[in-house]
Amino acid sequence: MLSDALLLAATSTAAIPHEVALFDALVPGLLLVFLLCMMLLWAVDAVVGRFGLYRFVWHPSLFRLALFVCMFGAAGLLLLR
Repeated sequence: MLSDALLLAATSTAAIPHEVALFDALVPGLLLVFLLCMMLLWAVDAVVGRFGLYRFVWHPSLFRLALFVCMFGAAGLLLLR
C-alpha cells in the first residue's frame, strides 16, 4: 500500500515551469509570480492606506508582510501546480 503511494508520487509529474526565458536570460518561474504579487500588494497597500484601515492593525509592517506571504503562496499554489 505504501509502496503504491510512493510509486505514484514518483511517477506523477507537475507542469511547473522551472525557468522562463526573459530577454534571453533564464529566470525562475516564480519570479514572475513574485513581481505580480508585489504589484498587487502595492495597489492593496495604497487602498488600505488611503482609507485609513491601518489604524485597525497592530503592526502595519507585519500586516504587509503577512498579506504578501498569503498572496504569494496562494498565487504560487494556484498558478504553478
